[in-house]
Amino acid sequence: MTKLSETAAGTTLAQEDKLHKDLLIFACAFMNLAVVLWLAIYWVMGLHFSANIPLIYQLISVTSLVHYLKTKKFEIFRFVQLSLFLFVPFVMQWSIGSSVTSSGVMLWALLSPIGALVVSGWKESVPWFIAYIMMTVVSGFFDYYLASGGESGVSMKSIGFFFALNFAAMSSIMYFLVRYFVVEMDKIRVQLDQQHQLLAEEQKKSERVLLSVLPSSIAQRLKDHQGLIADGHADVTVMFADLVNFTQLTESLSPEQMVGLLNTIFSGFDQLCEKYGVEKIKTIGDAYMVVGGLNRDNTNYTNDIADMALEMREFVTKHPDLSRFKIDIHSGIATGPVVAGVIGTKRFIYDLWGDTVNVASRLTDEAAGGVIQVDKTTFNRIRNDYAFEPPATINVKGKGEMIMYRLTALPAKIVQFEATSSSLNVIRSG
Repeated sequence: MTKLSETAAGTTLAQEDKLHKDLLIFACAFMNLAVVLWLAIYWVMGLHFSANIPLIYQLISVTSLVHYLKTKKFEIFRFVQLSLFLFVPFVMQWSIGSSVTSSGVMLWALLSPIGALVVSGWKESVPWFIAYIMMTVVSGFFDYYLASGGESGVSMKSIGFFFALNFAAMSSIMYFLVRYFVVEMDKIRVQLDQQHQLLAEEQKKSERVLLSVLPSSIAQRLKDHQGLIADGHADVTVMFADLVNFTQLTESLSPEQMVGLLNTIFSGFDQLCEKYGVEKIKTIGDAYMVVGGLNRDNTNYTNDIADMALEMREFVTKHPDLSRFKIDIHSGIATGPVVAGVIGTKRFIYDLWGDTVNVASRLTDEAAGGVIQVDKTTFNRIRNDYAFEPPATINVKGKGEMIMYRLTALPAKIVQFEATSSSLNVIRSG
């Protein structure tokens, strides 16, 4: 996700940089076309000295453009163009006379700070704008001492026409530059929106992956950039479910068949986790670990784990894609305190530690195929809701002898069994 956001940001910056360069080339081309017109007009009017200024401008401008196309040194090209935009109109005005006799040709210099604003940014445009204001003030001061329009040899009609021409040409260039900028920015914005959508989709995928390995509350804490995540839970119910003789079965299967078989089994178990609102912790080879009670809103988690254990057993024996393999599972359930936390930095693992986990694991190891064994705490909590075999004693590593109980039936089956027994008693008594 990070790489995608970095790529999107890099693409946007590259597009903006290209837009800045295209805009300056666009302005350069417009100005050179206008210079050709002014050069011809001044020459026809006999203002030969003033006509030389646009010619010199054009030579410098075209030279800087060629130099940029060869060297790709945009900073030099930008400085030369903005300088030409700023100073040449004032030089032309002073060569003709005042701002009136030159028909306000200094207006063209406004392209310099505006061009800097568009192609460089507002901070870089400030010095150019200050320079433009200072040149305008200096020009206005000189206007007070310069000759009037009649003394310059240019008629007032021509001056009026050139005023209109200057304003029209300059306004056109400014409009098309800004329009081009807005259109291209709209394109960049559309592309940026598309990249944001892709980024959002990738973020959703990442969140789904995160939620597949971590409980939702832990995933949210991890996204909130918390540090070490470690919690103590005073009471949870832990279950291990292990496939019986799966190693021997895999010897007759191809790798694809084995992985496909495990995927079918564990995907079914994942759906049961969703159904009962418990948390899958991990898979270890062909073993499956799940816990109930991490979610404080659910207080009936021990029953949920028991229901899930019975349904898991039924799932592997009756699923049409699994029944031909004659797969069975044995399970162990224990209830008590645990410590839960996230370990790892690149590949996160959410795990549980504590005596309760060890007991559940040991109960699984001691169970035969198709058997669900629970510890005494679990039995005492749900014994009125399920059918159990008489207690037995097993030896648990690190704890010595321990009493365990075998869970045999769902509550619905208990009711059905009791109803059947009652019917038989009635028949016998009859």
